[in-house]
Amino acid sequence: MELMERYLPRFQFAEEHGRHVPAAPARVLDAAARPDVVDDPVARGLIALRELPGRLAGRFGFTSSLQHRPPFGLADFTALGRDGDRELAFGLVGRFWRADYGLEPVADAAAFAALDPAGMAKLVLHFTAEPAAGGTRLTTRTRIWCGGDEARRRFTAYWWLIRPASGLIRRRLLRRVHDAALSRTP
Repeated sequence: MELMERYLPRFQFAEEHGRHVPAAPARVLDAAARPDVVDDPVARGLIALRELPGRLAGRFGFTSSLQHRPPFGLADFTALGRDGDRELAFGLVGRFWRADYGLEPVADAAAFAALDPAGMAKLVLHFTAEPAAGGTRLTTRTRIWCGGDEARRRFTAYWWLIRPASGLIRRRLLRRVHDAALSRTP
């Protein structure tokens, strides 16, 4: 977990899910990095539901920064790196409790590492692929660090609200990676 420890060694919130995949670690991580694998219809539906109030506000003439942006997805994350066939990490910074996520643009892994999250939350989505009997143990971990008491209070309420959906999305993601790693299509 070197990438996780490098980019978010301290955290206040965490979630972890795992699954056995009967394929080599390299193939499993390659599948986890594919945008088409991460793009899950159930996740899209949950994100659309979460964004609905902000998008409706924009349609009815109220201020909404969601009005002209695409739905939230992997493209909003910053690639933090890949360590061979062992791990893969993505980062995200923002005020996730806001209707528009309050995302902060982060150019690259160095900018993510250097960013002071005062008033915001830093999140790392991490995959590890460990050789296991007959394949790979794929684990996804999500860690969040909130910069300051106010950010932590706001994120705590948000976390309790979205955590069940977040867990569902992660478990479905593992299943999609499993299926993609076993498919003949690279």
